[in-house]
Amino acid sequence: MQRILLFLLFLGVTSCNYFNVKKTSSEAILEEELQTFNWNEVDVYPSFETCTTSSDQDSKKICFQNTLTEAIYKSLAAEKIVVTQDIQDTILVRFQISETGELHLIDAKIDSVTMLEIPNMEVLLHQSLDFLPEIYPAIKRGQQVKTQFTLPISIQVD
Repeated sequence: MQRILLFLLFLGVTSCNYFNVKKTSSEAILEEELQTFNWNEVDVYPSFETCTTSSDQDSKKICFQNTLTEAIYKSLAAEKIVVTQDIQDTILVRFQISETGELHLIDAKIDSVTMLEIPNMEVLLHQSLDFLPEIYPAIKRGQQVKTQFTLPISIQVD
């Protein structure tokens, strides 16, 4: 009888750990979830209305970039740019699209020769964004998110 009582007492003391409930805070769950995200990719790339008919993600991305590049080229071609020497440059333009679909020019890496010849190049780039069609923002896990990207723009003035 003593052995049974001792066994039950031992079993009762050791089994108490099985009933402990581990409490997890919502902050810990959120932190764990945030670490599993791939922050460099979005589920749906930003797009214009004309690009929504594209079938896959890569073609939508290419359509968006081409539409944006064409709008910039068309705006720059309408300007009367006079230079003293020929310019062949690739400008790296960094954009940000907000959660509401607003496009902002963050900065542009412009060669010093191009800046000397066309000092208002950044102003021209800003103006070229004024006439863009509506932009649908990127989507990550069902939420509209802010995105940044860099677009190379080739400038050739003779």
